[in-house]
Amino acid sequence: MGGKGEMTKDFIGEAYTDMDAASETALSAGGEVLSAGAAGKTNPLLDDEADDRAKWYVVHTYSGHENKVKVNIEKIVENRGMQDLVLKIIVPTEDRVEIKNGQRKVKTRKMFPGYVLVKMIVTNESWYLVRNTQGVTGFVGHGSEPIPLTRDEVRRMGIEKIYIDLDIDVGDTVKVINGPFESFMGAVEEVNMERQTLKARISMFGRDTPVELEFGQVDKI
Repeated sequence: MGGKGEMTKDFIGEAYTDMDAASETALSAGGEVLSAGAAGKTNPLLDDEADDRAKWYVVHTYSGHENKVKVNIEKIVENRGMQDLVLKIIVPTEDRVEIKNGQRKVKTRKMFPGYVLVKMIVTNESWYLVRNTQGVTGFVGHGSEPIPLTRDEVRRMGIEKIYIDLDIDVGDTVKVINGPFESFMGAVEEVNMERQTLKARISMFGRDTPVELEFGQVDKI
């Protein structure tokens, strides 16, 4: 693989390709997005007291074993008292509303099937713990050397809230970079600096649709 900034390119590309396909299928089948922000996905807050050495790493698992791996790692961490080394384990999900026969059903699906995200301080002990958990096939990185996600990758994947100083005003145009509206562009109608959110109107299937987005979900055009 390439350098630190490119180590997850294949992972992110593959994951978001799957997300795009699923979103298109749901919409064409009469589904609608429940939320474009963090309400429909796992999105833990940044812990200011966490050791600044802790980074997010991508762990590959057997298909369908993501939740089992999460639970297994959490149990081992607790049993061994290693909470200071392995801080968070998440399986990012998002909720979608599907309309069938006039009835709405909320379905939760994994954003990155086959992957678990772990925030940890890498030591020989913590690496061995995660790598040898049942269901784990390895870290995403250079062989046995896990490489952390960059700050921008964390932001784009929406797995952790990061304060973003976004120079944005009403009337500006933004492009959505993650979530169910990825790749759509829209005009900003409202900005909430305190909540780090904005409201934009995007064109979807020939119709303008107002959506609320987090700063971490958009790039200013």
